[in-house]
Amino acid sequence: MAAISMRLPVARKEVPESAGSEKHLVVPGDVITADTGYMRGHGTYVEDDKLIASVAGVVERVNKLVYVKALNTRYNGEVGDIVVGRITEVQQKRWKVETNSRLDSVLLLSSMNLPGGELRRRSAEDELAMRDYLQEGDLISAEVQSVFSDGAVSLHTRSLKYGKLGQGVLVQVSPSLVKRQKTHFHDLPCGASVILGNNGFIWIYPTPEQKDEEAGGFTTNLEPVPLSDREVISRLRNCIVALVTEKLMLFDTSILYCYEASLPHQIKDILKPEVMEEIVLETRQRLLDLEG
Repeated sequence: MAAISMRLPVARKEVPESAGSEKHLVVPGDVITADTGYMRGHGTYVEDDKLIASVAGVVERVNKLVYVKALNTRYNGEVGDIVVGRITEVQQKRWKVETNSRLDSVLLLSSMNLPGGELRRRSAEDELAMRDYLQEGDLISAEVQSVFSDGAVSLHTRSLKYGKLGQGVLVQVSPSLVKRQKTHFHDLPCGASVILGNNGFIWIYPTPEQKDEEAGGFTTNLEPVPLSDREVISRLRNCIVALVTEKLMLFDTSILYCYEASLPHQIKDILKPEVMEEIVLETRQRLLDLEG
């Protein structure tokens, strides 16, 4: 019978106060601060006048409010976020959308463009034709319009850059690894495009040759994807998996640097632990050089 190693619990050290923008990682039970002047936020609790972490994550401070941003958590929607979601149910005047959050998100019929982008009030005929627009299993890109009191999210696709997604690959990662940027739609120079959803759903697809501005986000290109594009998409997918495994933040530059670092290797070899570590190490170094 194999031997089992056990150790007694030890008292955790107090996490030092963060200086400037420096971040500190904590695990459940770590003492964040013994100062009573702080307000308790999410992911913390008070015991013996000490503020203690209840989840593993990064300590964040907003004035006197202290909270822990969990490293591995469900998506908590914020107004203006870009998300990728999957239609799960067609209801009266609305669609239910899976967005990796605790509750299903909602896309109202009145919160989306009609085919052709025309602007008018939604009629009973539009309600009857809802399944022609979007049906169960369809993937969409959307923007968070509002967040309800229970944490559920209301979406909208009123801009022509949002709408139904066509052919591509979906990768699901932790929302905490997706870096917030001004834009989450990126046409990469390697020949493919990505939508980095704030909810941890990442969509990789062939870069369209021309933008169809009159479709209103409903027409999808179902033409066969060339082998060269499929190889680029597959390489990008494996690179994103490698970055996530090594806990590196996902944004356009890190994905592109990782893609370039992976070029000497075959696509299937990127997922080997030693290759994964090598290309992510090179990516991390290039990012540090860029910042420096």
